[in-house]
Amino acid sequence: MQTRSLLIVRHAKSSWDDLAQRDFDRPLNDRGKKDAPAMAKRLHKEKKIELDAIISSPAIRAFATANFFANEFNIKKKNIIKWPELYEASIDKFNHAVIHLNDDYASVALFSHNPGITAFVNQLTLTRVDEMPTCAVFAIHIKAESWNDFETAKKEFWFFDYPKSVL
Repeated sequence: MQTRSLLIVRHAKSSWDDLAQRDFDRPLNDRGKKDAPAMAKRLHKEKKIELDAIISSPAIRAFATANFFANEFNIKKKNIIKWPELYEASIDKFNHAVIHLNDDYASVALFSHNPGITAFVNQLTLTRVDEMPTCAVFAIHIKAESWNDFETAKKEFWFFDYPKSVL
């Protein structure tokens, strides 16, 4: 049985400067542009995590966060996947995205939004979070030969981290 890793990441802090802007189009604010690369570096350099691929909501703030991680982890463009269902996703849509991952990927980071992302992580293991803060990472290991087995596979909590956890 293969151990696979899934890192579930809420997008970094977004800008509310333009109140007329569509939610989908909101960019990262200055703090988000600082937190995203810092979290990516913390995972890669301090926790020694490697990633094979990234799957992200196509919303501007989520995809921008994903790209900061892609740069840190040297993820090739072909392994950065925009998944439209991850914007305003339900638990079913998160599961759908994961079960369609390529089985060549052993370690994947998934980028999305609240409130769905908090609901999703809270049903994976016995570990619960009140709310996924911006740029938070909830990580699990999955025992499965294929991502297609994700929903029924044994899942084990790995870690939970977020930018302000080191203050």
